[in-house]
This record gives sequence, structure tokens and C-alpha cells, in this order.
Amino acid sequence: MDRADPDTYYFADDLALAVEVVSPDSEERDRETKPFKYAKAGIPHYWRVEQGDGTVVVYVYELDPATSRYVPTGIFHDRLKVSVPFPIDIDLTAIGERG
Repeated sequence: MDRADPDTYYFADDLALAVEVVSPDSEERDRETKPFKYAKAGIPHYWRVEQGDGTVVVYVYELDPATSRYVPTGIFHDRLKVSVPFPIDIDLTAIGERG
């Protein structure tokens, strides 16, 4: 589908990954409603980022094409290292550090 200005918005087909950072005001929406909508739209990967006792935790999900639902592929506490949807290696313990 053509767009007049594709820099202002994206279609689900444009996305390989949706990332939600959970906030106290939107926990239920970020954990339940949004992943359901992202899966229904066909976004292949979903990551949920949460704070846990002063640390960052990343929950990684991949869309199961047979069920059109996300299945968990990992929970990362100290280091986020994955190969899909692209290779990435992040030291989660360094998030928030200044210097």
C-alpha cells in the first residue's frame, strides 16, 4: 500500500519487532492487551521490558504462525543476546549507568 509520507507511521507489515517498556500505570495493557493486538497484526517478534528490583528484565516472544499467538523464547536478566529478528547483544546490567 502506498503512503504519502511513510516516515510518519508504519504498518504492521513494516515491523519485525515490537518492544513494550512496562510502566506501573499500564502493566495490564502492556502485558496482555498489546501483545494480543501485535500478534493479531502479525508482528513476528515481541519484547517486553520490565524493571525488577532495580534491574532490567527482558521477556522475548516469537509469533507462532500456526496459532497466531506469541510463545516465549527467553527471559533475560543480565544480558540480552539473541539472533532473531537480528543479532543483538546488550549488557542489561549497564542500563541506567552513567559515565
